[in-house]
Amino acid sequence: MVNTTPPSDTPKNLGPVRNLAIALVAIILAIALFLGLQTPSNSTSLESQAEKAIPLDVAVSNQKPTLLEFYANWCTSCQAMAGDLDKIKSEYGDRVNFVMLNVDNSKWLPEILQYRVDGIPHFVYLDPQGDAIAQTIGEQPMSVLQADLEALVAQAPLPYANATGKTSDFQRQLNPNSGDPRRHSSQSQ
Repeated sequence: MVNTTPPSDTPKNLGPVRNLAIALVAIILAIALFLGLQTPSNSTSLESQAEKAIPLDVAVSNQKPTLLEFYANWCTSCQAMAGDLDKIKSEYGDRVNFVMLNVDNSKWLPEILQYRVDGIPHFVYLDPQGDAIAQTIGEQPMSVLQADLEALVAQAPLPYANATGKTSDFQRQLNPNSGDPRRHSSQSQ
């Protein structure tokens, strides 16, 4: 026969105390997790910077150089750069237009296609006439952004950004007598 009574050296009221302790620990952990996941809404958030950004139509017509920033709220590189960009915007805001275009907003699809945005953050440098003169893609150190903005303001070549336009001297030679390219032969018909 099996003895189902608890051993005599364990207190009989341990179950409710243990359950209360587990419940308290669960509540404390839930509160800590909730507070830990809260995103602080400070001045360096992407949303607050986008609200303060110059509208694109104003930027391309006010005769100041412009930095277009294509971003997304979910982009970790965009979030990582937010603090540095906030400092840069306060430093250069009187001399440079800062425009932020969220790639998740279909309103900006024509600009996304025009500037061939295929990665974010994607920065496009516009001269005072609104023409694109250079681009950079990906997370940029603050010193690189500052050097490029100094050159943009001085209307000098940007030291770190890639110039837009033709990037290669390669030109494919087309032979009009090469035949149908779908035939996979070099004989013409």
